[in-house]
Parts: sequence; structure tokens; C-alpha cells
Amino acid sequence: MTEVHDPLMTAVGLRKAFGRTEALRGVSMSLAPGEVLAVTGPSGSGKSTLLLCLAGVLRPEAGHVQYAGQRLDELSESQRTRLRRRELGLVLQFGQLVPELTGVQNVMMPLLLNRHDRAAARTSSLGWLERLGAGQVADVVPGEMSGGEAQRVAVARALVAGPRVVFADEPTGALDTLSGERVLEALLSSARDTGAAVVLVTHDNRVAATADREIVLRDGRADPRLVT
Repeated sequence: MTEVHDPLMTAVGLRKAFGRTEALRGVSMSLAPGEVLAVTGPSGSGKSTLLLCLAGVLRPEAGHVQYAGQRLDELSESQRTRLRRRELGLVLQFGQLVPELTGVQNVMMPLLLNRHDRAAARTSSLGWLERLGAGQVADVVPGEMSGGEAQRVAVARALVAGPRVVFADEPTGALDTLSGERVLEALLSSARDTGAAVVLVTHDNRVAATADREIVLRDGRADPRLVT
């Protein structure tokens, strides 16, 4: 189990609706430095909405998220974007790679947006692809990659800038069992090696079992009986 630390991130009373549908109904949670937290629950329970609020992609209509001593709702859109580039990594279910760019170019993007030297960014990105077992697709575009290869590239892109938190939304959901296990192992081992915390949205009990702690959402609420 992860040692007890002051929270790196906290959410208090998050509420978010899409039209008449309430996706989040007062969710509160915390995340410790280096912790792997699984967010589980049935389809439509608010898991992905919670992840996007925590990452500062969506603004909650009530409640707030605090990260490293600052409230995300008090930051401008450009400030939240810079924060995600520098300190927060995001892995989505289908990778969301830029189709026109090669594997290494996709991984380089966060570093180049942060004005890193291009040659150094390429070297670092190639190193991450090799570390994650995806070196063979460095010069391959996403359309020519397998699902597992594309997810490994997405994981490398999320980790290359040294984030303090990695958010992963169903990172194995579109993969076969073996590819999913390999991607998950690569994500968690790499995050733990760098000390990053991970928020892992999943519907798979086997994936949730790899986490230090689990929060179960039901109908937009965190079920207090099922927070372990």
C-alpha cells in the first residue's frame, strides 16, 4: 500500500451536468503523491466526467478541484492548459494520437509545446518508446499501428514530460486481454518508477485490482460503502 501523505489532489463536492443529465452529484475524493487510484462503476456512472474534471479539462458547475495547493477553477483556460502540458498526463481509451504524425512525433508533442530543444525531445521520446516496448513504431503513423502499439505510444506521450499525475481513461478497454495487460503493466511500472500518481478509470475488476485504492461511482456519486 502507498504510504500516507498529504493529498496531492483533492476534489470537493463536484457537480457536473450535461443538459438534464447529472453526471456528477457531489463527488469528493483525494489523491496522494505516487498513489494509483482506480475509479470504477457501471457505464454512465460519471467516471470519465470525474477524470476530466480532475484533469482540468471540464469545469464543474459546483465544487472544486485543488492540485498542489491551487484551485483549478481559479485558473484561466490557458493556465490549465499549461498545467496539463507540464504536470498532468492524459491517456484516453483510443489513444487519440495525431494521425499525420509518426509515433515519435506524437510523443514529442508535449516537450515541443513546452519549448524543449527538438533534438533533445526526440532523444527522450525515443527512449520512452523503447522503455514501453514500442520502439519499432517510432517512424510509423498511427493508422499502421496495432491497438496495443498505439496505446503504448499514448502512454509514452503522457509520461515523457515527467507529470506528477497521469489520468488514464479505460486505457485497456479497446484492447485484447494480452495487449491490455502489457499496456497496463507498462503504464503502472513507468509511473511508479517516476513517482507519478495515477488515476485509472476502468470497468475491469482485474485492472482495478492493480491499484492501491478504489473509488466506486454509482449514479454520479461516490458510494461510501465501496471506497477501499
